Amino acid sequence: MTRALLVATLGVTGALPPAPPVAAASSPAAGAAARADVPDTCPDGGAGCVDDTIARLRDRFAVLGSSCDHHATFALAYLRTTQGFKWGRDQDGYFADNAWVNREGGLFAEYYYRAYDDWAAGRRSAVPGAWLVALDAARSRRLSGAGDLLLGMNAHINRDLPYVLERVGLIAPDGSSRKPDHDRVNDILAAVIDPLLAELIARLDRAGFDTGIPTSAALGLLVGWREQAWRNAVRLADARTPFARTLVELDIESGAVAIATGLATLTSYVPPLSGPGPRAAYCAERHGSAPPVAYPFGVPPAY
Repeated sequence: MTRALLVATLGVTGALPPAPPVAAASSPAAGAAARADVPDTCPDGGAGCVDDTIARLRDRFAVLGSSCDHHATFALAYLRTTQGFKWGRDQDGYFADNAWVNREGGLFAEYYYRAYDDWAAGRRSAVPGAWLVALDAARSRRLSGAGDLLLGMNAHINRDLPYVLERVGLIAPDGSSRKPDHDRVNDILAAVIDPLLAELIARLDRAGFDTGIPTSAALGLLVGWREQAWRNAVRLADARTPFARTLVELDIESGAVAIATGLATLTSYVPPLSGPGPRAAYCAERHGSAPPVAYPFGVPPAY
C-alpha cells in the first residue's frame, strides 16, 4: 500500500498535502540572517572549486557511509552528482559559462554543510524546516533509504536552490538568461541516476530502494523540482519590498516542509512489519563495496 501511494504521488505530480508546523524551524527572517552567513567560497568560479567540493563531500560521506548512518544516502548521491557535474563541465561547450556554474556548485554545497553542521551542533533555530525534517528522520532511522534520499534532495533543491540561484545571479552580463546552463544540469542527473541507484542498492539499502518507481519518474520529479527552484529564484529577485520577499520566502519554506513531511509519511517503516534492522545488517556487510556500475566519469572508489 505504501509503495503504491509513493508511486502514484511521485509519478504523477510530486505534490503532497500540507504538513503540520515543524518545531524549532527557522522563520524567514532568521533564514535570511543564516543565508547571509553562508560563505561564497568560490566567488571567482575557478575550476578548482569543484575539486574542493568533491573532496569535502567525499570526506563527509566516508564518515557517514562507513558507519552506515542513514544520512549517508543523501551524502553519497550528492557526491556522485557533483562528480557527474565535473564530468559534464569538462566537456567542451557543455556549459556556456563554466565560472558561473562552478560558483553555483560551490555555494550550493555550502548550504548543505551549514544546515547539517548547525543541526549536528544542536543549533536547531538556524536549521531550515525542510532540513530539520530530513535530518531528524535520518537520525531516528525511521525511513527507508529512498525516503532519506528524497527528503535530502527536497531540502536541497526546493529549499536551498532558489536562494543559491538568486545569489549567483540569473542574468549574464550580456543580458542573456542563465537558464540554459541551469537546465543542462538535468542532463547530468539523467546520466548518473541509473548507476547511482545501482550503487545505493548494492552498498547501503537493497530493500529500501525497491519502490517500484521507474527511474524516468524519479528523474522527472527532480527536473520538476529544479524548474520550480528557478521560478522561485526569479520571484525572490523580483521582490521589490521586504514584505513581498517575506511572502516568497514563506512560500518556499512552507512548501519544502510540506513535501518533506508528506514524503516522510509515505516512506516510513511500519513496525513490526518493517524496520531499520535489515538495512543496518546489509550496510554493515556491503558499504565498502565498489560501485557496481560505471558512471559517465568512470568507476569511482568506494571511499
